[in-house]
Amino acid sequence: MTTLTIIIVCAFVVGYLCIALESLTKVNKAAIALLMCVVCWTLLMMNPAAYYPEIGGEGVIHHIAEVIEHHLGDAAGTLFFLMGAMTIVEIVDSNGGFNFVRDALKTRSKRKLMWRVAFMTFFLSAILDNLTTSIVMIMVLRKLVQSREERLLYAALIIISANSGGAFSPIGDVTTIMLWIKGVITTQGVITEIFIPSLVSMLIPAVIISLHLKGKFDKEQNLPKAEVSQFTKVQRDIIFWLGVGGLVFVPIFKTLTHLPPFMGILLVLGILWTTTEIFHYNTSEDDTMAKRVSDIMTKIDLSTIMFFLGILMAVAVLQEIGVLTAMGEGLNEAFAGNYYLINGIIGILSSIVDNVPLVAGCMGMYPVAAEGAMTVDGIFWQLLAYCAGVGGSMLIIGSAAGVVVMGLEKITFGWYLKRITWIAFVGYLCGILIYWVERMLFF
Repeated sequence: MTTLTIIIVCAFVVGYLCIALESLTKVNKAAIALLMCVVCWTLLMMNPAAYYPEIGGEGVIHHIAEVIEHHLGDAAGTLFFLMGAMTIVEIVDSNGGFNFVRDALKTRSKRKLMWRVAFMTFFLSAILDNLTTSIVMIMVLRKLVQSREERLLYAALIIISANSGGAFSPIGDVTTIMLWIKGVITTQGVITEIFIPSLVSMLIPAVIISLHLKGKFDKEQNLPKAEVSQFTKVQRDIIFWLGVGGLVFVPIFKTLTHLPPFMGILLVLGILWTTTEIFHYNTSEDDTMAKRVSDIMTKIDLSTIMFFLGILMAVAVLQEIGVLTAMGEGLNEAFAGNYYLINGIIGILSSIVDNVPLVAGCMGMYPVAAEGAMTVDGIFWQLLAYCAGVGGSMLIIGSAAGVVVMGLEKITFGWYLKRITWIAFVGYLCGILIYWVERMLFF
């Protein structure tokens, strides 16, 4: 390993640590990711010939420009997909599309509420995404549970259910989206083989948490409808089904047209946008513009998009200089190709640091093979989707869902570590065991 390679790796590690310690540094992780990206590529340009010896003279500069454009194109597909999906969910939510969630969860029984919350979160996360689902469910939960101690247990279950639900769906989690867009997992493969392990990783913690919830609430609470625009119920239902149905249709669109997934998302967004504009044209509401898609798009968390851009492009540098390939070979030698153990460790690491760069790194470390565990929908890639998604539940900072719930409910790192970590870990291991049994018996 050359001196320049070591410097690039050190720059990446320092940036990564700053991202992981965001709560201490108080510097937004998106800013660090962008700096890390530019610094790593700039260092690479100091001696590009060392990494591309077959290309001489000025040609190497032109080659690196092409390499950057290639990696940027891969990252842009993921980013546009996320932006489109986030906008669609905002449109549905701002027009009262999720009111049915409130009505579906209403009950006096604490355990019944827990199971309804668990399953609703699990399946909504698969359709939407774990971050958005967590926000919706926490907002609903605040209307249902007044006791803070009990609400924290429900909130912890929401984190676990959201991460588990996102793991078996190609659009349920950023990491599965990345793997799906990369083409290493397919919609049919990940749903049929990861669904049961993901369900088990939610059910086991739910059973354990249910032991701490007994009795009924003091009174049945009426859930107020969210204020929405002057759309009719039929119009709101159309918006809901176009939005949620459109998200479900995206994998089908990819299969039928063979176009990148972000094209399907843009199709759904375009249809939904046009529909809402037509609806607004016929309403006399004064604050119509507040519900227009052009205004709703300003609510999208662009800092998250910038973070993904920075981290994906920074990981691309490590891929170009051969570090990821060397790490992959090292892991294979250390664990003798035991992909269950390798991915199990990756899952645990994803609870400590962000799973996005971990998965991005793994996609660079391990090439897709024609046969064996590295094939499309092979053991390695499916386990990676499961472990990176579900593993993030073990610490509250290990997933986007955990971080947002931590902020909304003011859950401390210590409380979650003491009360929930071991529960999530048991569910995580049980899911891996179920996947192993599936592979032994059916695949």
